[in-house]
Amino acid sequence: MREMAVSNQQLPRLQKILSAHGVASRRGAESMIREGRVCVNGEVAVIGQGAMPGKDEILVDGVPLADKSEPVYIMLNKPRGYITTMNDERGRKTVRELVAGVGERVYPVGRLDCDSEGLLLMTNDGEFSNMVAHPSFEVEKTYMAAVRGDAEKAEGLLRGPMEIDGRTVNALAVKLTRQTQDGGVFSVTIKEGRNRQVRKMLAECGLVVTSLKRVSVGPIKLGGLKAGQWRRLTPGEQRSILEKISHESV
Repeated sequence: MREMAVSNQQLPRLQKILSAHGVASRRGAESMIREGRVCVNGEVAVIGQGAMPGKDEILVDGVPLADKSEPVYIMLNKPRGYITTMNDERGRKTVRELVAGVGERVYPVGRLDCDSEGLLLMTNDGEFSNMVAHPSFEVEKTYMAAVRGDAEKAEGLLRGPMEIDGRTVNALAVKLTRQTQDGGVFSVTIKEGRNRQVRKMLAECGLVVTSLKRVSVGPIKLGGLKAGQWRRLTPGEQRSILEKISHESV
């Protein structure tokens, strides 16, 4: 579908409206618009279009846009085998099934691939989601990775700059926490958070990843939350990560 310029620069763009109402992140909202799932005043919307909530009729999948919800922030311990999306056309298990009891529509902040597990933040706050997930805000994320291969040799390589997908990346911190008979366990902290970055860094060092678990995002730690369970962030946790984002954006 073609993209067009905003006809009225004073109107908020649709992707921002959908994000603010907890429908999806801005990027996700753009995909929904491109797929023809959003209508404004009876016409299929296009990228770049503006609208006025409360005045214009905005439908998503034929359903009127609901009133803006209060912000909800939760953490989920995502198990392996679940897709980090709210809908999957191939019928695979999604994280939506795990957070059905939240009572509000929330969506993932960033991604964990199907074979990875651990801390996944979810929210209906689109601005929060964008800032935590976007590489430019450099929110640290720490992973525990069990690997096969020469872990001792790889430790030094992981601490240096590496080229992944044509970009130079650097781990913020690397520690070989335990050696095993056929490999070891690494703690790896990154700030870029690009697609499958930790897996690609480990593979670049000749290691085979047998398990990968995210244990923290910024100041938020997974702790003892069991696989498949979720809980709301405490007020203190909310403040800590919002302060982290605000500091990085200065």
